Order: sequence, then C-alpha cells, then structure tokens
Amino acid sequence: MAGLFITLEGPEGAGKSTNRDFLATRLQALGQRVVLTREPGGTPLAERIREVLLEPTDEPMCSDTELLLMFAARAQHLDRVIRPALADNAIVLCDRFTDATYAYQGGGRGLAMSRIAELEAFVQAELRPDLTLVFDLPIEIGLERARARGRLDRFEQEDARFFDAVRTTYLQRASREPSRYHVIDAAQSLDAVQQTLEALLPALIERRHA
Repeated sequence: MAGLFITLEGPEGAGKSTNRDFLATRLQALGQRVVLTREPGGTPLAERIREVLLEPTDEPMCSDTELLLMFAARAQHLDRVIRPALADNAIVLCDRFTDATYAYQGGGRGLAMSRIAELEAFVQAELRPDLTLVFDLPIEIGLERARARGRLDRFEQEDARFFDAVRTTYLQRASREPSRYHVIDAAQSLDAVQQTLEALLPALIERRHA
C-alpha cells in the first residue's frame, strides 16, 4: 500500500467527525490528496448496513449478528474505497475502523477478542491503520454531547457500563501499541484539540514521505 491510512476513534461525542474534517482541510492545504470516509459505511451498500446497525428496532439484535454486519460493511468498504485510495497514494482519514469493533463489540458487548481478531485477519489480511487517533473523554461528557445532537441511535442508547467498557478497551489497546496510537484529550475545547492535531501535522507529512 502506497498511501497513508489514518483512523479516528473514540466514544460518542468525542468530536471525531469534526476533527477528521479539520485534519483533511489542513492536509489538503499542504498539498496532500485526502479521502474522507467512515465506518460502518463508506459505500452505498455499506451505508445501508450502517442504517440496519444504528436504527433502534423492537427486535433485539444478536451480538454475533452485529459483529458480522460490522465486518460485512468493512469488507465492502475496503474493497471499494480504502484499498483503491491507498493504492492511488492518497491519505485516507476514516472515522472509526476495527478498533471500534474491539471496543464496542468486544468491550461493550463482551464478545471474545479472539473471535474479532479472526474476522479482522479474514477481512483485512495484513492491512492495519498506519496511525490511530483516539479521542478520549469521560463518558458522561460524551453522552451529554450526543444527547445534544438530537435523537439517539441504537448504540447511543446503551448504559454507562457499556460505554465505560468501550472507553477502557480503547485505552488498553492504545497502551499496548503506543507506536500506532495517539491519545488526545477530547474533553478540552475544540480549539485546544485542534492545536494538538496541528502539532501532529509535520510528523504525518514526514511519515507520508518515509
């Protein structure tokens, strides 16, 4: 893969989408070609799977169904968007990727991490993000921000225990592989967060040309 694959992770209300757009604008201003995408989703078919995953329904979704739908959407996303963009030497900025599956389906739902790892290897082969930015904040702040946006989706309706497990899993994964992860305090003001991102830009450009 010739491009650079950067993922943005974190719980509800962490500001991933806003900061993904900020990073894209700054990288483009530096002459970089950037592809913006998200998970679940990123293609018309994967976006339809996203709707199934996020829409609250009367029928409870089996945790295994949820996990398999996540990887089904990811397989389509990789085939149609991520791999072609990387092969074309673009910087891919993706709002959530497989770390979210470990956090939400592994930590939150309690599914075996080994099962997720098997699906990761099957769907992604050797592909992993070059850099993962984890936007971390206390769960009560994140949920308050999510509620302020309006109607809650199926995940946003989960309880504090669920989101505490999600946050813990993200931080555990970041601590085990500090060379790939960069944890950002998302409880700060947006200006402060974006100053942190601005400071990362020289290293990103250097990594891009390494």
